[in-house]
Amino acid sequence: MPNNNDQRIISSKLANNELDLDLNLRPRELKNFIGQDKIKENLQIFMSAAKKREEPLEHVLLFGSPGLGKTTLAHIIANEMGANMKITTGPAIEKSGDLAAILTNLEEGDVLFIDEIHRLNRTVEEVLYSAMEDFVLDIVIGKGPSAKTLRLDLPKFTLIGATTKVSHLSSPLRDRFGNSYHLEFYTDENIGDILKRSAQILKVKFAENCFLDIARRSRRTPRIANRLLKRVRDFAEVKNNGSVNAQIVAETLEMLNVDELGLDENDRLILRTILEKFSGGPVGLNTLSAATGEEMEAIEDVFEPFLIQLGLLNRTSRGRIITDKAKEHLKNYKLRIPKLD
Repeated sequence: MPNNNDQRIISSKLANNELDLDLNLRPRELKNFIGQDKIKENLQIFMSAAKKREEPLEHVLLFGSPGLGKTTLAHIIANEMGANMKITTGPAIEKSGDLAAILTNLEEGDVLFIDEIHRLNRTVEEVLYSAMEDFVLDIVIGKGPSAKTLRLDLPKFTLIGATTKVSHLSSPLRDRFGNSYHLEFYTDENIGDILKRSAQILKVKFAENCFLDIARRSRRTPRIANRLLKRVRDFAEVKNNGSVNAQIVAETLEMLNVDELGLDENDRLILRTILEKFSGGPVGLNTLSAATGEEMEAIEDVFEPFLIQLGLLNRTSRGRIITDKAKEHLKNYKLRIPKLD
């Protein structure tokens, strides 16, 4: 099994060669953002109130699995607030001086977006506390008994933090966000609507019944859905003059080894290994890792969440056990390709 899980067709992480596509398909206004209705409703109210007071929006924390729209929402917030947006990541801010340079270059009302904010080191994080709470920056000059603290006023800004691991954030940092939103997985219907919008932007001719076929295999994640849409488009251009129908969708997904549940060969190998080598389980994580050649962290963070969510895998104190539903799926696995008339 390949260990580079970011290269999987159903990986929820953004590949470098998808940046342009992602930007083209990303909505720029809240009204065009599909799904996450409760979050949109709250944001609309709080942004309207902030604009009436002519103040920046309170700091926002967005958390959830990759590919659900955290970065897109951050751009929408900046756009709706009429603010300039500065973008960085937690790992890129190595020292307090790096953060100080970013903060002192902000202007009144700017949005600072920090992706993977859970990866900030604690020293840098502590500088953020006063910046977020009081809009000041404390700089220590010198060392030892002669050291002095210089306090600089900062313009009022909005910090938007995004993370896939909210539990890794310290309590003091979490508490300084006035708005915290958990992005949930999408429904198949939401994904279908997202695909319709994307198909219009990409100018792809789609039969109406095809969108849900792709949505059901997208792992309830817009980024994966748009990636599958792009592959279907490519297949249609070669095989069917650019027109997409149910057969083109089914043939493309069969070629990509993505089944009706959105599983690929890597997912099925995890399940087959437990079933065939360990009689369905329980099997320990370390043993499963050795048997599949996959890192333990990848099994826990990449494969298991979706398999558990689908009811195909149970994680117990004794180890991993596959369910009857998983056994039935493996037994009957076969992509159904519509026959040509």
